[in-house]
Amino acid sequence: MADFGADLATRTLPLSGFHGGSGAASLSVATSATRISLRAKSDAVAALSGALGLSLPIKPKTSASANGRHALWLGPDEWLVIDEAEGDLMSAVAGSGVLHSATDISHRNTAILVKGRGAEVAINGGCPQDLSLTAFPIGACSRTVLAKAEVVLLRTAEDAFRVECWRSFAPYVSGLLNEAAEDAGN
Repeated sequence: MADFGADLATRTLPLSGFHGGSGAASLSVATSATRISLRAKSDAVAALSGALGLSLPIKPKTSASANGRHALWLGPDEWLVIDEAEGDLMSAVAGSGVLHSATDISHRNTAILVKGRGAEVAINGGCPQDLSLTAFPIGACSRTVLAKAEVVLLRTAEDAFRVECWRSFAPYVSGLLNEAAEDAGN
């Protein structure tokens, strides 16, 4: 009988070793994380929040974070949940005891961190959304576009963003951000 345990796929970062940007906006690849796409009706939010150890946000453009775990509101019944400690999110929500849909998208997504005084300008090089602190405060999140790629933005600090994208778009997104970050430094 074959030993299939040795043939398990390992997750690799699509932009391994990538760093870029300028003095105004630095770019780096976020560390590996687990992610789920979570869908549920409003009556399941409390139980799922308890199972995840953070309150699922219920207002547009909001997020919640606790112990390296982030829940980003993407729609009235949809969240992107990211665990930077690579916790087992699927098991956590499975134990909630409520009706929901959860899909592990850890291998599909990657993230680029954009930091510095020119971070907003670098992202706005391809994103039409108003990213001023007034319109997009710390903790704000949004599914939007960066040129021709769909991304999810999370503002993590006054001058820092997490840009989530599909790994197949990562070279395109990182190249566009790198060029815009260089322009932001001029």
